[in-house]
Amino acid sequence: MIRKTLKYFLLLFCVPAAIFIGTRVFKDKQYAFISITIAILSCVGFFLTFEKKKSSTRKLILISVMTALSVGGRFLFTLVPGFKPVTAFVVITAIHFGSEAGFLCGSFSALISNMYFGQGPWTPFQMLTWGMIGFVAGIFSKKLKTNRLLLYLYGAFAGVVYSLLMDVWSVLWIDNTFNAALYLVTLTASLPYTAIYAVSNVIFLFLLSRPIGEKLERIKKKYALDEQ
Repeated sequence: MIRKTLKYFLLLFCVPAAIFIGTRVFKDKQYAFISITIAILSCVGFFLTFEKKKSSTRKLILISVMTALSVGGRFLFTLVPGFKPVTAFVVITAIHFGSEAGFLCGSFSALISNMYFGQGPWTPFQMLTWGMIGFVAGIFSKKLKTNRLLLYLYGAFAGVVYSLLMDVWSVLWIDNTFNAALYLVTLTASLPYTAIYAVSNVIFLFLLSRPIGEKLERIKKKYALDEQ
């Protein structure tokens, strides 16, 4: 119970606090501090569930593979704005390995892929947003596993939430403070991107969730990987 409370505290309180403190204290270098802090906290949150046995090591390897696939998928669809499989891989990871694994996959997918796409003040927001999408998916993993319609609806919802949260960063970057009127304008301007991303999440979940999920479950059963 103590470990569970600490994990939730780290991911739901400490990560947003790191973003707030970083923007106030570190100024031009804020994104570097915040990105590193989120990466460390997401690792700590996961390793609180980590046990010293082979099954835990295998689980970490599988989560690393899923993160690599997520990053590779983002590279593969570089030329198609908004059409990305990142959320699908993050959600699949979360529903098969738990909330902490989903947060880890989401945050590191943003951090690692941005080594190619470019690091900047947007990176912490992407890490937090994709991480939280995975975290929430893990909470509802049992329902998302068994109800395909609910899984697709969550994918669409995640696409909208991603855009809503990233537009907060856009407004802060443009106006250096949160401006509600500018936020509404930004939301309106990004509607086509939001729609494409939401639809792409559904498409990728439709194509990938069953084949990848079945393989992950077989591996979990074969090596007795306990679900978190």
